[in-house]
Amino acid sequence: MAWTKAPQTLIDLFAESLPDDARIERRKMFGYPAAFVNGHMFAGVFQDQVFARLPPEDRAKLEAEHGALPFSPMEGRPMKDYTRLPDEALADEAAVAALLAKALSWSAALPPKAKKPKKA
Repeated sequence: MAWTKAPQTLIDLFAESLPDDARIERRKMFGYPAAFVNGHMFAGVFQDQVFARLPPEDRAKLEAEHGALPFSPMEGRPMKDYTRLPDEALADEAAVAALLAKALSWSAALPPKAKKPKKA
């Protein structure tokens, strides 16, 4: 199945909701905007979704309150620790900003990801 282009409004919401933090590296993942810290992706856009790497208690809270689902860019292959933000959260820019700040904080606490050596 072909992936669809993300709506510009969602891309703008994601960009505007990211914390103002010099540690954030913005680049593309799956052809969509994503944010990284210490080499770890902590949030991004995928088709008509925003996803974030959240602490277990925040993932559980979203799932209990909104029925949030694990982020799965390919059918049946969820990415561990990543959650799609529910539509209810996407409707509230402050809620998106708060969740992305939590994702940044959680991911920044992970050991820096080692860079893979370039192939000859």
